[in-house]
Amino acid sequence: MEGTGRRESVGGQQGVIKNIERELVCPSCKELYTHPLILPCQHNICHKCLKELLYLTLEDSTDVSSEASTPGSPRIRMTSPSVERIDRLVRSGSKRNSLTPKITTISCPGCLHDVDLGERGINGLFRNVTLEAIVERYRQAARAATAIMCDYCKPPAQESTKSCMDCNASFCNECFKINHPWGTVKAQHEYVGPTNQFRPKVLMCPEHEMEKVNMYCEICRRPVCHLCKLGGAHANHRVTTMSTAYKTLKEKLTKGISYLISKESQVKDQLSELEILIKQTESNGEKAKEDATYNFEKLYNILEERKSFVMRSIENSKSLRLEKLKNQVEEYQGLLENNGLVGYAQEVLKETDHSCFVQIAKQLHIRIQKASDSLKSFRPAAQPGFEEYFLDVAQEEDLLGEIAFSKALAMPEINMEQSKIYNKARICWQEPSDSLSADSYVLEYRRLDKNEDLLWNEIETANTSKILSDLELNSQYCFRVKGFRGSTSTPLSKEVVLHTPPAPVFSFLFDDKCGYNKEHLMLNAQRDTVESMAGISLLLGAERVQVGCYTCLDYIIGDTGITKGRHFWAFSIESHSYLVKVGVASDIKLQEWLHNPRDISSPRYDQDSGHDSGSEDTSYDSSQPFTLATIGMKKLFIPKSSHVTCTAAERVIPLPTRIGICLDYDEGKVGFYDANIMKCLYERDVDCIGTMYPAFALLGGGAIHLEEVITANHLDYSHEI
Repeated sequence: MEGTGRRESVGGQQGVIKNIERELVCPSCKELYTHPLILPCQHNICHKCLKELLYLTLEDSTDVSSEASTPGSPRIRMTSPSVERIDRLVRSGSKRNSLTPKITTISCPGCLHDVDLGERGINGLFRNVTLEAIVERYRQAARAATAIMCDYCKPPAQESTKSCMDCNASFCNECFKINHPWGTVKAQHEYVGPTNQFRPKVLMCPEHEMEKVNMYCEICRRPVCHLCKLGGAHANHRVTTMSTAYKTLKEKLTKGISYLISKESQVKDQLSELEILIKQTESNGEKAKEDATYNFEKLYNILEERKSFVMRSIENSKSLRLEKLKNQVEEYQGLLENNGLVGYAQEVLKETDHSCFVQIAKQLHIRIQKASDSLKSFRPAAQPGFEEYFLDVAQEEDLLGEIAFSKALAMPEINMEQSKIYNKARICWQEPSDSLSADSYVLEYRRLDKNEDLLWNEIETANTSKILSDLELNSQYCFRVKGFRGSTSTPLSKEVVLHTPPAPVFSFLFDDKCGYNKEHLMLNAQRDTVESMAGISLLLGAERVQVGCYTCLDYIIGDTGITKGRHFWAFSIESHSYLVKVGVASDIKLQEWLHNPRDISSPRYDQDSGHDSGSEDTSYDSSQPFTLATIGMKKLFIPKSSHVTCTAAERVIPLPTRIGICLDYDEGKVGFYDANIMKCLYERDVDCIGTMYPAFALLGGGAIHLEEVITANHLDYSHEI
């Protein structure tokens, strides 16, 4: 009954470990590990396999040495060296003469990297007893009902029930009691269930064979003894206690296993996807073979048709020529005596009646005369050569020899320079120029959030861009695209993540009336670009500038104001711009700035002048009805605030290619953003009174371009354009 219970237990283990065989196979012999050793690269290898690997490496080195001394001598290699010879060569490796180097470096069959075994070679490696025990359990599960017999029974041996780890033997119940009597030292031996694999009770140090390992080297990541730490190779290494290392590594391993188990559904999804890909690969491979066969059949049919045509042409020409030549043969045979024309003429000469003779002699004379002329200038009625029917297929041979697959559908790539999200999303992609163009595309996108929703939205298009609307604000979206041509599809492109604006996009143009200085500023026809001209008028104004003063800023505002809600707008500033200020201001403050201009003013003269805006050296504890950030020399200067402690250098950041401003009128806050990634660079309070306008100011040369909103008028880019 006990044996039956053991078999059932083994049967249960078989279901648990039957799927781990690939982890228990030696990378060298491709069989289950036998006495596995741990290499310095942390991969495992059978003890015997490592010896064989060392032998082959040693033999290669010996062959190279012998070839260097006798280049013409033949090489003879043993294909199956005996274990005794391997042991002898490995042991004598260090005793060879100086011409044969000692082999301490081998190529790991697991990672294919060279690993150094150190001075002690195999003797310096740890035996992986844990892996050895797992392999033994796997073997037992594979053997299932195969029993392990008692080593001490007289024949016939009984099935063992225990294995003693100290005696390295298996026992049935009776033999175990006899060999481990109560009250003796053997009674204290450690025993386990029946096994053929006996692991050492204590792991010994390979460097100091009499010492137990009791520490763990964190640098070499291996167990060591106290002698290794005191004066050995690990003297200057950081070590920890074995219990601490056990706890740490077990915790890491447990976390890793728990993470993989928690992702089991994801792994199953990916396995399902791989299975689908396998089926698609098989199906598409057969389809490709069918297409190739069909195309070759078309070529065969064309060749057969052309062959029939050529054969008919040659046969017709041959028949016509033969007919002409045969007619000519008959004609010339008639010129022979007593044959044809000559024979007939000879018979006519026998006519004695003058009138009858004259009646036919004239026509006959003409024929005789023609025959005489043909004899003088003999020419065959047809030529025997068929050179004009020679087929020059050299060019066709070259073309057929160069038959190859057409350009494959290449994976499209999303163009980040053309793709952007503003009031809508415009996603553009392109294909490699040397690839086959797809007929249609499928754009996939999904919102990224904490739940990591794996469901993708799909939109089909025949163009190389697509405009999407109704995306949620202040959210990240992931995009990818693939192309189709017939039943063939490209791989999915690399995923691209874009961020939507933090608030609805506020659309406006520059105001060309309120405060607009035509002498210094120039608007384009669309009123979405303003340029500051550092010309003669600025130089004339600079004549009045004295020490500590400078000329005033030229302001321009949006043509639409804000009285409630949250709004976002974006723009770009030319890199050559000398001084630009951007932000928001109330209509009350704008009236003060625009209707009371100063040609010469100090930036410190009036904190409310707007020329400082709180962004230089002065900070404000209370909010004001405006805020402006300073931009210049390809830098953005974050306004100074009393409740934020930072150095001047920390307030200077590289100028983003696109800048965004988000105004929350109801909450009284304004934020400055890097509009490329929708990252808030700075946020502060602002006193929203009356109507708030987007405000800009320029000094010297510079230009501002408002971000163009994406509308339905933005036609999708087509690959035909």
